[in-house]
Amino acid sequence: MSEDGDAGVDEVTSAMLTASRLLVAISVRSLGAVRDAVTLPQFRLLVVLSSQGPSKLVTLAGLLEVNPSTAMRMVDRLAAGGLVRREASPRSGREVRIQVTPAGRRIVDDVTARRRAEIAEVVARMPAGQRHALVAALRAFTEAGGEPPVTTVAQLGWT
Repeated sequence: MSEDGDAGVDEVTSAMLTASRLLVAISVRSLGAVRDAVTLPQFRLLVVLSSQGPSKLVTLAGLLEVNPSTAMRMVDRLAAGGLVRREASPRSGREVRIQVTPAGRRIVDDVTARRRAEIAEVVARMPAGQRHALVAALRAFTEAGGEPPVTTVAQLGWT
């Protein structure tokens, strides 16, 4: 800590890196039960569709920051597994929209519930006063990073 009692940028950065390792480990463990059904990139696609609704391939590729051909391969694999489906757009029969199926939604919900439960276990071990401070700090951090606040449980998946 600095002389005035504030944590410096390096100290906060180190603490955030350590916390991010924990969050990544929790995320990986939460995917363990569906490891045979989807890869991490495919799960991200399911999360995007679950939170954004039906989307065009080019939109999905942009949101996932991958090439459209990569997104197409992911969609093909997920469609073969019954986790997404392609539908003609109601506005244009030539436009195809990709939508998560109930089976795909169940995977997102299951993984999110596992992640939430493990995070809740960690948070429950913290003193109440530190929990309140953590909420304020995380809100300030995400706001400074430009991340919109989560308003629904469906948005809790990792994209």
